[in-house]
Amino acid sequence: MSPALAPRSEPSAMAGPTRVLVLALVLAGCGIAPAPALRHSPGRDAIRAAYVLHTGDAGLVARVVTRAARCPEIRLDGAAPQPMSERAGPATLPARMGGTEASDRPAVFRLRSCETVLPPDTQTLSVDGLTLPLPRREIRRVVIVGDTGCRLSQQLNQDCNDPAAWPFARIAERAAAMKPDLVIHLGDMHYREGPCPVTRPGCAGSPWGYGDDTWEADLFHPAAPLLAAAPWVVVRGNHESCARGGQGWFRFMDPQPLTELRSCNDPRNDAQGDFSEPFAVPLDAQTQLVVFDSSLAGLKPYGAQDATGQRYARLLAQADALAQRAPHNLFLNHHPLLAYAPRDGGTAVWPGNAGLQSVFARQHGLRLFAPQVDMAWHGHVHLFEALEFASNHPFTLVVGNSGSAADVPLPSPLPAAPVVWPGAQLARITTHADHGFTTLDRADGGWALTAWGADGRPLAHCDLRGATGRCRTP
Repeated sequence: MSPALAPRSEPSAMAGPTRVLVLALVLAGCGIAPAPALRHSPGRDAIRAAYVLHTGDAGLVARVVTRAARCPEIRLDGAAPQPMSERAGPATLPARMGGTEASDRPAVFRLRSCETVLPPDTQTLSVDGLTLPLPRREIRRVVIVGDTGCRLSQQLNQDCNDPAAWPFARIAERAAAMKPDLVIHLGDMHYREGPCPVTRPGCAGSPWGYGDDTWEADLFHPAAPLLAAAPWVVVRGNHESCARGGQGWFRFMDPQPLTELRSCNDPRNDAQGDFSEPFAVPLDAQTQLVVFDSSLAGLKPYGAQDATGQRYARLLAQADALAQRAPHNLFLNHHPLLAYAPRDGGTAVWPGNAGLQSVFARQHGLRLFAPQVDMAWHGHVHLFEALEFASNHPFTLVVGNSGSAADVPLPSPLPAAPVVWPGAQLARITTHADHGFTTLDRADGGWALTAWGADGRPLAHCDLRGATGRCRTP
C-alpha cells in the first residue's frame, strides 16, 4: 500500500505573509498578520476563529476559539445574550508524536475553545456582534476541500510563506466567494510537525508542533473566509490521530462533546480517542452524508481477531445502520478504498487502503460498501481523482489537493496492475495534480461536480445521477 494511501508522515508549515488573503475571524497577535474583514465586525481581537459544525443527530454546534479569559456571549434569534460553554481551556500538554522533532516539544494551547449546541430552529446567530453562518433552507452548492495544511517535516518542507507554493488561503477565498451552502473538509488540516530548516527562507518563522499556534497558521487564519461562508462537515484525517494533531482536533474540530477519554491527552485512552462514532448529515430528503473516522487506518490487512480491525468493524456496522435512513448515501472518510496513489515517482501506482479494504470486505464482500452507498469521497492522496466503475462499485472522489504539497500525477495510461480492488472494473479515471477545490451543485435532478484550480480555472466536470458519475475535462 502506498505511502499516499497510508498514514502519512507529513509536516506542516507557517502562516502566510501579509499578502495571504485571509480575513477577519482571525485577527491580531500571535505573529499572524491581520487581514481585512469580510462579513464580520472589526475589532474583535480576542476571537481567533468562529464557525459552525454539523454533528449528526445532535444538530449544529457553534464554536469560538478565543484568547480571552472567558468564553464570549452568544445571541440566538435576537434573544438576550448567554455565555458559551467552555470546551477546553489553555493548557500545556505532553507531545504525543514519537520519532519526530515534535516528540520532545509540549503542545501549548494558549487559546480557549468555546461552544454552544444550537436549537434546531435557530434563525440568526452572532457572537459578540460577529454573525455566524447557519444552514440554508435547501443545500444547492457544496464546497469540498481536503489535505489543506502546509507540510513541514523531516521528509518534506513546503514554502508556507509563498501563496503559490501553499495556496490554501487563496483556495479558501475563491471557494468562499462561490457562496456555498455547506463546506466539507475531507481531513488532514494540520501539517506543521517539524521546524522549518534554517536554510529555507520560504517557511522561515513558521510555528511547528501540535499547539494552537500551528492550528491558527494551518487552518484558522487561511480558512477564515470559508469558515464564515457556511456550516462545515469535518472528516478526521491521519494527521488528526491521537499520536499527531489529535489534541487540537478534539479541542477545536471534533463534532462530538469533549471528554477526557476522547481527548488524545493520555495515550492509555487512545483506544477510545482514535475511533470516533460515525454520523450522518442530510443533504435532502433522499440523500445524506455518512461520515466515518478512518484516521488510524493502516497499510496492511487486519486479521479477523485484530483489535483495530474489530473496532473498525463495529464502527462500520454503525455507519451501515445510518445508511439505512436514506436511499442515497455519500460515504465520507479520509483514506480511499477504491482509488490510486502514485508510486516510484509516478511510474507506478499503489491501490486503495488495504487495512480498510480487509474490514469492509468482511462486511460487504467485493463491493466493499453497503448497497445504499452511491459514492465514496476521500482525501489523503494529494491529487484530484474521480473514478467511474463498470462494476457494481461506488463512484469514488478524491479531493486531497487543497494546499498541502501535491503528489506527482498518476501515470497515464494507468498500468494494468495492480487493480485497485479485485472485481473493481475501472471504466474511467479523471485526475489532475493541480492544487484546488471541488464544488457540487444541484442540476436537473442530480448533481454537477466541478474541480477547480487554485487560480479559478475549471479542470474537470462530472454529472452525478444516483450511483453513476460521468466525467470530462474542459
